[in-house]
Amino acid sequence: MSLSTYAGDKVMDRRKFLKSLFLLIIAELTVKDTLKGVGAEERSKNYAPKEHDYGMGVEVDKCIGCGKCLEACTIENDVPKGPFFVRTWVERYIIKTNGNVIVKSISRTNGESGVTIVEKDILRSFFVPKLCNQCKNAPCVQVCPVAATFTTDDGVILVDEERCIGCKYCIQACPYGARYLHPVTRVAEKCTFCYHRIVKGQLPACVEVCPTQARLFGNLKSLASPLIRFKHMHKIRVLKRYLNTEPKVFYADLDGEVT
Repeated sequence: MSLSTYAGDKVMDRRKFLKSLFLLIIAELTVKDTLKGVGAEERSKNYAPKEHDYGMGVEVDKCIGCGKCLEACTIENDVPKGPFFVRTWVERYIIKTNGNVIVKSISRTNGESGVTIVEKDILRSFFVPKLCNQCKNAPCVQVCPVAATFTTDDGVILVDEERCIGCKYCIQACPYGARYLHPVTRVAEKCTFCYHRIVKGQLPACVEVCPTQARLFGNLKSLASPLIRFKHMHKIRVLKRYLNTEPKVFYADLDGEVT
């Protein structure tokens, strides 16, 4: 390698480094600007975001698969029609006598979907509500090239509609299948814990309408939170724990067949 070539490579490396550093700084600043403004007009006057870290608990044994949570979510968040556009959903796990496991989705319009199972072939069956897990170590936040997906000071992952370019990176990165691209706006969407409600002290719509109180919501930073009591009183599991995403949707009485 000639001296001029070596010097040229050094210059290119330096340029690449400076460019990467510049982009990193810009992304950091844009995220901070977004965090300052998000939901500000919706919050109660005395609301302090940093005093909160929101999470949800699901008591699987109480879920009856009624679909009320799906209906409430659709209405509250104006979710578009179609089987691929859901912010929360419920799956029925059927364990057959031969050991096979069948998973059937509960539709917000048509009830259960999938093949028909003969009753005598069923060993046990249960329902599992699912949604965005609001991960502390969220892959969707990490892969977004324009910082449109971000984590608020109160621990909720949101999408900046004005910044999102619809690249679908976050949809592909989510290990829980909890995101979709809006068919009209072409913006990534998902469960937000009904952020516009919780900053006013209200419950997410799915929690409020659950007839068996299978879902509960709370602040992980408050010892008086029902979610803290829920975690103390039950053996808790999270979905796909092996991925180290640190989910904040906690399940009690979750069968080992669910990952």
